[in-house]
Amino acid sequence: MIALNEELEQMRIMIRDFVEYEVEPYAQQIEEEDAIPEHLVEKAKELGMFGLSIPEEYGGIGLNTYGKAVVLEQLGRTHNGFVSLISAHTGIGSTGLVKLASDYLKEKYLPEMAAGRKIAAFALSEPGAGSDATNLATKAVKKGDKWILNGMKHFITNGPIADVFTVFAVTDKEKGAKGGITAFLVEKEFPGLIVGKVDKKMGLRGSFTSQIIFEDCEVPEENVIGEVGHGYSSALRILGEGRTTLAARSVGSCDKLIELSARYAQERIQFGRAIAKNQGIQWIIAEMATETEAARALTYRAASLIDSGNKAIKEASMAKLFATEVFNKVADKAVQIHGGMGYMAEYPVERFYRDARITKIYEGTNEIQKIIISQRVLEEYAK
Repeated sequence: MIALNEELEQMRIMIRDFVEYEVEPYAQQIEEEDAIPEHLVEKAKELGMFGLSIPEEYGGIGLNTYGKAVVLEQLGRTHNGFVSLISAHTGIGSTGLVKLASDYLKEKYLPEMAAGRKIAAFALSEPGAGSDATNLATKAVKKGDKWILNGMKHFITNGPIADVFTVFAVTDKEKGAKGGITAFLVEKEFPGLIVGKVDKKMGLRGSFTSQIIFEDCEVPEENVIGEVGHGYSSALRILGEGRTTLAARSVGSCDKLIELSARYAQERIQFGRAIAKNQGIQWIIAEMATETEAARALTYRAASLIDSGNKAIKEASMAKLFATEVFNKVADKAVQIHGGMGYMAEYPVERFYRDARITKIYEGTNEIQKIIISQRVLEEYAK
């Protein structure tokens, strides 16, 4: 990780303090009540956290991918449900509009999103199109000056609370992913949009996902994001950046777990001495710290490449794959170091352990990341 400029370093410290002194004291409450206290959301808005991705001209902070990774790394140190609310909005929920939308759409929606008055969501996954995003069933048909959407999305983060959705639908079945999928900006209040079943999940308490159903949903033609038919390539571009910031979140969570484990190991006395004096515990902590640093290096390399104009599809997939695998390993080792206490719900390592599991699935499963990486490597060395 390269040295940060003064402004970004100040932001890093500000977010770190916010996480440590304002969010973390409410982490157990979020877990028990499955709700994020409103005052934390309002404070996040005041700090500009809903506008991380949005340019200053629209009221946001306008961070590049590297800057967002710095912020998300710090947010990853606390309750992952709270982080998911912010990251889904500022990441895949906002990126498409910022990078691909018309000036009209940017002027209409981005100021409200930057202020947190409109919450954003990204609607790609369907019951038959999760890892295989080319197999979308949601369709959009042009009628006059509107597009009519029909279909269903599921597992949509922020779905129950979102005001605007980046939605992908088939506009030309024959062309499929090569020119037949289009991205739309759909408001919750558009006729025909229905919020479906809210999901009950293993973790990420306080972060809500749901089905989003379209029944002859009317979308104005000016709400197309980018060009008609180019939605699949747009999705890949948006997801590449999202995978990198997810990796940053995972690194931050690893840092917190290492901190908790190192402190506990020095406090926990067994057989007359702290367990931190046992070589077996020392080796576990060494593995946790080394793998976390490797994940951090991959993450910031991918972020730097994206900011330099490189698509970095392979590098973003590498960062997501490795960082989320490491997060799961570190969480498991943290529970082991804590012993029986690590299995207790009142200890944060138990929460991190459950929350880590989804990171290997969303933003593209880790198996899909391996396919993407291998395809890129084979192309590089094709004869």
